[in-house]
Amino acid sequence: MLLAVEYLGKVGVGVTKPQFFQAQDGNVYVVKFQDSRLGSRVLVSEFFAAKIGAIMNLCFPPSEIIEINNEILENNPELIDLGIAPGRHFASLYLEQAGYVGKDRLHKAVNLAEMAGVLLFDHMFHNADRAKNQKNLLLNPQDEQYRVYAIDNSHLFRSSRWTLETLQNLCTKIKIFYFQHYRILLKDLLSSQDFMPYVNIVKTISNEKIDCIIKEIPSEWLPEECERQALADFAKMRRDMVDEIWVTLNRYIPRSRGGQRWLFAK
Repeated sequence: MLLAVEYLGKVGVGVTKPQFFQAQDGNVYVVKFQDSRLGSRVLVSEFFAAKIGAIMNLCFPPSEIIEINNEILENNPELIDLGIAPGRHFASLYLEQAGYVGKDRLHKAVNLAEMAGVLLFDHMFHNADRAKNQKNLLLNPQDEQYRVYAIDNSHLFRSSRWTLETLQNLCTKIKIFYFQHYRILLKDLLSSQDFMPYVNIVKTISNEKIDCIIKEIPSEWLPEECERQALADFAKMRRDMVDEIWVTLNRYIPRSRGGQRWLFAK
């Protein structure tokens, strides 16, 4: 777990009102708070995504739980004014040189094929927000090249305020987010084979591993055991549906790149 050692100011974008902190490891992080007006399920979704993303080798920035203590808050009363309390929050590494992908820049990423894993993840866990929000994909310059990173997993399960009922309703549904950058990726850039390594990894995620991830969620973020069980059951169901989800995605990839879509189809 990280420890915040210095408050650096507001990020300035995002409905969760994230803030910049430096941690004891010397790195700067974008931090979201369990006291957010959207509720602590934002942090549950972020933590869950970070753990599953690490297993799938997704291009998410490194993330971790961060402890913010009373001393930091007392030295920065503006944080108290925001309603932030001492405790455990969620931190993602700040990519200082990164910028938004923007129009017609996605193809510049040398790791573009890794976006197949992100698309698969987002369709497994109903993250429509990244497909709709162009600020959730970044290009980061590295050694005269660009790498794409996917950020912000606060709206998994279609909402930052998911419930037992919404999880149940979404559990077996498959909906393709075919707009903006995701439309470009499926229509013009990714091949059918780009998805296969990620499909195969998902199949290896055991029930025990999913249960372990859910158990690691801080109790103050998700105190109800029935909600933890529902989230674990949802993850296992979506894992078991990965082939079906992939087949559906493949219908949006042109036949010229191994998919099932005719070029003239709308």
